[in-house]
Amino acid sequence: MAKKDQRLLLALVCSVCKRQNYITKRNKINTPEKLVLKKYCPKCKKRTDHKETSKLD
Repeated sequence: MAKKDQRLLLALVCSVCKRQNYITKRNKINTPEKLVLKKYCPKCKKRTDHKETSKLD
């Protein structure tokens, strides 16, 4: 039998303008803490910190 999928679908939200720009997955076993990545925000027009949120719009 196959194991239940351990990957969570999550959204990345810009910490400056609070706009949801990216959707990604992470393994909840290997990375228990929330993701914070430097990604490009088209609204801010620069690289900013994007934080994980589980709410997908």
